[in-house]
Amino acid sequence: MDPKIVHFGGQAGAPLAHDAAGTYEAYNDALAGHDPANLWAPFRSKLEWEIARWAKMRGPTSTAFNELLQIDEVRERLDLSFKTASDINKIVDNQLPPIAEFQCDEITVEGETYEVYYRDVMQCVRELYGNPEFLPTMKFAPEMHYADDEQEVPIYSEMHTGRWWREMQVRLETNTPGATVVPLILSSDKTQVTEFRNKSAYPLYLTIGNISKDIRRKPSKRGQILIGYLPSARLSHIAEADTRRRATANLFHACVRKIMSPTRPYALTGTPMASGDGVVRRCHPIFAVFIGDYPEQVLVACVKTGECPKCLVDDESLGERANAPIRDIAAARAALGTLGDGRPAAYIAACQDVRMKPVFHPFWENLPHSNVFLAVTPDILHQLYQGMVKHLLAWLTKAYGATEIDARCSRLPPNHSIRVFKNGLSILSRVSGQEHKDICRILLGIVVDLNPLAGIPATHVVRAVRALLDFLYLAQYPSHSESTLKYLEKALKAFHDSKFIFEELGIRQGFNIPKLHAMLHYVASIRAFGTTDNYNTEATERLHIDYAKDAYRSTNHKDVYPQMTRWLVRREQMLRHANFIRWRVQQAANAEAAVAPPAHPRIHIARIPSFKSVSFTQLATRYGAVDFREALAAYIIKEVHPEYSPAHVANLATGWQLPFKAVAVYNSVKIRLADPQERDEALDVRDVVHARPSYRDTRGRAVPGRFDTALINQGGGGASTVIGYQVAQVRVIFTLPVKARAAAFPFDYVGPAHLAYVEWFSPFGPAAEPHHLMYRVSRKFRMGLRRQASVIAVKDIHRSVHLIPRFGPQAPRHWTSANVLDKCRIFYVSSFVDRHTYITVY
Repeated sequence: MDPKIVHFGGQAGAPLAHDAAGTYEAYNDALAGHDPANLWAPFRSKLEWEIARWAKMRGPTSTAFNELLQIDEVRERLDLSFKTASDINKIVDNQLPPIAEFQCDEITVEGETYEVYYRDVMQCVRELYGNPEFLPTMKFAPEMHYADDEQEVPIYSEMHTGRWWREMQVRLETNTPGATVVPLILSSDKTQVTEFRNKSAYPLYLTIGNISKDIRRKPSKRGQILIGYLPSARLSHIAEADTRRRATANLFHACVRKIMSPTRPYALTGTPMASGDGVVRRCHPIFAVFIGDYPEQVLVACVKTGECPKCLVDDESLGERANAPIRDIAAARAALGTLGDGRPAAYIAACQDVRMKPVFHPFWENLPHSNVFLAVTPDILHQLYQGMVKHLLAWLTKAYGATEIDARCSRLPPNHSIRVFKNGLSILSRVSGQEHKDICRILLGIVVDLNPLAGIPATHVVRAVRALLDFLYLAQYPSHSESTLKYLEKALKAFHDSKFIFEELGIRQGFNIPKLHAMLHYVASIRAFGTTDNYNTEATERLHIDYAKDAYRSTNHKDVYPQMTRWLVRREQMLRHANFIRWRVQQAANAEAAVAPPAHPRIHIARIPSFKSVSFTQLATRYGAVDFREALAAYIIKEVHPEYSPAHVANLATGWQLPFKAVAVYNSVKIRLADPQERDEALDVRDVVHARPSYRDTRGRAVPGRFDTALINQGGGGASTVIGYQVAQVRVIFTLPVKARAAAFPFDYVGPAHLAYVEWFSPFGPAAEPHHLMYRVSRKFRMGLRRQASVIAVKDIHRSVHLIPRFGPQAPRHWTSANVLDKCRIFYVSSFVDRHTYITVY
């Protein structure tokens, strides 16, 4: 159901005038002097443009590209106007409209001078705000979204649905009505640019909250922009550690203050800015959010490592579920204001009183309407995956032993979204964020029936694992209501109520972990700035590839920053020009009248079968479909005679003779699912169900068969809860040949073309199991040991599902990942495959 949207009202985001300066029409005018009929100008043809784009965006080194063009007749046959990569650079530099250039300045700290490369931040803000590609999703005023018509259940998703924007709008409207808030979102993080020699870069990124979060988190959309390279010097010439840390903080803030200072007057008075359609509004660029890991957060907030950058919690209370006063930005600014009194001791004392480090003029000190303590936001990647999950995994390994955990990990059945750790977890070193995500999908399942080495019942361990995983998955919802926020708080309380077990087991002595304490601030941040995918550091980590690592590789590794910045500017010019050419081609083709592309089908099966003819005997021996003939006969009878009772159908199917003995078989079916948390029902959950027999690979090695388990919609299955679904193992995905279909069904029969032979598990019980809250299922049998099987339409396969074997106190060593679905009788249905499964099987 679409939310009830209440607009802010008044003059918020009101247009002032129209200025075509930032539109594609103005960009087209900037290319004047070229043939207007040439859609690819300043390049002579489509082919020349495509080659130039490939050379700058995807191509090899400049030397390799030059050698390619020097091959006899290559340039002539392709009719290229450029002879070298340098010629393309000249076209980009001289003929494409310019964008914000980098400049270099010197910053002096502790008697040393450092270079900082940065752009005009206001020009970068104007380019982001005025990009025509972002216009369809841009927001210029806050909104309130509600789940009910009575407007009692607010919904938080995009940044403009949060309280911060609304409160800022009220503040600006009080003095000068008609303001448009432009929330500035900064992120920074050091990153290695080489695998060896330990070279690093320190990028500073900028985006604005007016742009949709779906665009901001996709690097290819250019919703975030690099505004500077901060000095990454280690200051190793300063021997004393405290002095070196203070100098590092002063250097960081001096550089960011240099970059951000142009926004200060405009945050107060506003400045005319044109959006991608040429509409001019009075915009107030206000520092709103900072994205970074914990070291970056304490650096930005000027607090000591080990403390919370948001509140005044005591060091001894970090592990408790107790709220503490939020840091007072007014008191912090007052303390910083004592620096001008000429009394260093008084300044240090004033900073100590508010529990801050005496940093020399933090960059946010004089930024109007900003609150750095509120701006520091949750960090899913480092606080949860690389933080609490990492701690939890270490605790579980101590509690249960690495040997048994490894044995269970290597014996889990495969699934499209599941990584089977064939050698266990203990061999992993420097575990990445993605690996921690993969571990979270199986972590609860491998401990549900284990007893810790100390012999203490594992009930509270299981509850603690379940609670932390619940918090992790709930925290990543792309849309929250007050109800789901209560679930988030409930999960955090459950973890705190159960964490004592790790102390009883002798694994921990206290929980004064800043990343555990940070979980208390998630709900407040979601209410203020929208959901966590507005400010997750995963986006920043991905940006490092384009803006730091690839940029460094483009240089000759000598005096690298001028080369890196020049390479980045040219790349962005090419990306912007590619968008312009696409717009110009659409204009020429009258694309505005074009029909919208058809929606992607939910089920996708290959056009050509993997095997065109597989006999019933082969299906029984290679696929394990021992009752295929009888099950298919029952399906045909039921389709032709829907009035027959199930018992009558079963009796008829026993002796039914099919007029064919083979079917065409597929190895897999792909499924696209609507994300239940996305209101536009974007099909972004991709799933695959495999039904493939064993085979030998190209080296002659035997590869075991794979027959995945899936949720089958028995009628009435929805986006949430397991009502209407039943688990089955898919053994065969097939279709009837044309002649066989004509022989089996009446000529006027219209039914599904693709079918599946499945073996059933027991229906879901009325409630999940206690403590771990996973549903328990087992194989269904008939006539002794024969598995209950049916033929169903492939369209009734909702999605794959991952089953966790009930291993018992010790995993049977004869079980393997390939045979566990056949050897084990009782399973638990995992809730943590992905968010879609979590909502459905919760």
